[in-house]
Amino acid sequence: MSDGVKHINSAQEFANLLNTTQYVVADFYADWCGPCKAIAPMYAQFAKTFSIPNFLAFAKINVDSVQQVAQHYRVSAMPTFLFFKNGKQVAVNGSVMIQGADVNSLRAAAEKMGRLAKEKAAAAGSS
Repeated sequence: MSDGVKHINSAQEFANLLNTTQYVVADFYADWCGPCKAIAPMYAQFAKTFSIPNFLAFAKINVDSVQQVAQHYRVSAMPTFLFFKNGKQVAVNGSVMIQGADVNSLRAAAEKMGRLAKEKAAAAGSS
């Protein structure tokens, strides 16, 4: 069973996700990063709970294997969580990013993105 997380392997794959999904939460991580490993199960749970195809996706981007994307968004600490709407980076709950394994902030952001995506999906379904 899928955990709902989209593992990004290239800049093109991430660009495609941003172009086809209204809201995206991106987790920039490294395999060697202890805090990344610690928060990964919670991130997967948020993805499983809140993902809606074409409306909200949760992506994981390994900063060592997809360096181009990490550099583009100036990711300098892991984990870093970024938020996107219609392909553009946006702030959620007043923050354009969450750095570190801050479960409470990530939960609040995931819940907000989930609500927004659910509203958009419902509106799209009724039109």
